[in-house]
Amino acid sequence: MQPITPTENPAGKKQNRIRGLDTLRALAIVLVLCNHYAVVVTQEETFGLLTRWGWAGVDLFFVLSGYLIGSQIMAPLSHGRPFVFRTFMARRFLRTLPNYYVILVIYFLFPRELADKTTAASWQFLTFTQNFSFTHWGQTFSHSWSLCIEEQFYLILPLVTLIVTRLRWSLPLSWGLAIAGIVVGMAIRAWCWMHLDLAADGAAFYYSSLTRFDELLPGVLIAILQFFRPALFKKVIGHATLLIFGGLAFVMLALFWFGDGQIPDALPVAILGYPMLAAGFAMLVLSSLNPASRLNRIRLPGAAWLASWSYAVYLTHKPIFKLMLGPLHAAGISVGALPGIIIIMTAGIGGGWALFRLVETPFMRLRSHWFPTRSTDTHREVPAFSHT
Repeated sequence: MQPITPTENPAGKKQNRIRGLDTLRALAIVLVLCNHYAVVVTQEETFGLLTRWGWAGVDLFFVLSGYLIGSQIMAPLSHGRPFVFRTFMARRFLRTLPNYYVILVIYFLFPRELADKTTAASWQFLTFTQNFSFTHWGQTFSHSWSLCIEEQFYLILPLVTLIVTRLRWSLPLSWGLAIAGIVVGMAIRAWCWMHLDLAADGAAFYYSSLTRFDELLPGVLIAILQFFRPALFKKVIGHATLLIFGGLAFVMLALFWFGDGQIPDALPVAILGYPMLAAGFAMLVLSSLNPASRLNRIRLPGAAWLASWSYAVYLTHKPIFKLMLGPLHAAGISVGALPGIIIIMTAGIGGGWALFRLVETPFMRLRSHWFPTRSTDTHREVPAFSHT
């Protein structure tokens, strides 16, 4: 049994796609869509538990992003090559910035239709720091908060990698730093619980990079294990079915622990709730890396397409949901009934597809031309997510 190691050809098209990862990525964006349909459109649990727990789609995105970004960094190091920071960042910018700035321009062009109660400063949206100004619910372009955390992580992790490699790369040090990061995240949330009123400051707690960054680290740990302890990695993913059931158990326990919302209502939940979710999703990611896993044998129609479009869909769905409300109400179509749901969801996903085709794909081709990957790298494409 060999773990799946997809590569990218010179044209930028992905080969040997990992069906299990596509399934998880598609699941993540579906959860987000179901949750935000209630937030933006109906203000009720239109899709039942998918609405109530849909916020966890962001947490799944975090783990996926941590693994895939970690893989891009660990792959060259595992082949004895230096990590080139400038090339890495150039590739990341071409992957994430074009889509994001197109949507940002749309928000500026249609302020009356898309603006919420308040917003962050323009310079913060330009620098991916607006999540620090999201101090209450219902702010303009608030779903960009998770993109901020990922972009900040994409800068910090490579810098830490450079420092560690300059200190004569140490695998135990890398493991220690990642685990320490998770512990620090727990400590920060514990401090917040004891010193903040989460009933009033829940949004600031939820959107903060300081309280959520550690959810990307389990994915990084998977990448370190895969590239630097391949024998142990193969043993772990050999228990693919156990990983699925264990992962689902962790996820369900965490969601029941959180109750009806994503803000912890007790100190143990504040400390362990998000890490428990991340650990459960990390188990599912591990299982998906075994080609014999049930996650890789499942064929869900459209999952691969939706996974490919997920970053673009994530960016477009909320503004499109908002723009669709007026015309549907004017036409007398109920947004809580099946026809209205189909129209709005189709528009949200269709807008993401258009952004993917018109903006993301051309820039990805440029990236492959300007910054091609080495054929020896077990390169994985990194989605720029995220989320609620």
